[in-house]
Amino acid sequence: MVVDASTEVLEKMSPFVTYAIEADLKDVEALKGIGLEGMDAVVVAMGSDLTASIMSIMAAKEIGVPYVLAKAADVRMGSVLEKVGADKVIYPEEETGLRTARKLMSDSFLEFFEIDDKICILEMAPKKEWIGKNLIDLNIREKYRANVVAIREGGELKSFVDPKEPLKEDNELLVLVNKEDLKRFR
Repeated sequence: MVVDASTEVLEKMSPFVTYAIEADLKDVEALKGIGLEGMDAVVVAMGSDLTASIMSIMAAKEIGVPYVLAKAADVRMGSVLEKVGADKVIYPEEETGLRTARKLMSDSFLEFFEIDDKICILEMAPKKEWIGKNLIDLNIREKYRANVVAIREGGELKSFVDPKEPLKEDNELLVLVNKEDLKRFR
């Protein structure tokens, strides 16, 4: 279900949802009448509209929705959303900026996934100087303080990594690494 005050937003989203409902997201009574009580989770994604975000979170929690994820434009807004009941707050703009900065650190980085505050998984192309060499020769664990946990080859992800197999240009490596050691990949 998608709920928004904008007819244009609802028209764009309606092919992807079961229900598209027009409602004033600042009106708690209107929100209580749209069927949120049957939801396992609600995503509040207004971002910059603090009032609508607060009202939507409060209505969902008052109705008994067990999990509310909210989008915030900044940390201060996120703090307010947590105080009114959001179970988790995300900061997409900040996360996109960090992901972009990490990709700029190396021309080999394809994707970056945070595991926790200290550990991440990189999806990366092999560096040019790695092509034709195997993981034993490259000694990635020692030189980069990282572990290759899988290799994608021809679209297939292989969890068993043969350390004697030479890397190919079209390989993609999934590498487990401490964030503090990312600079070693430059």
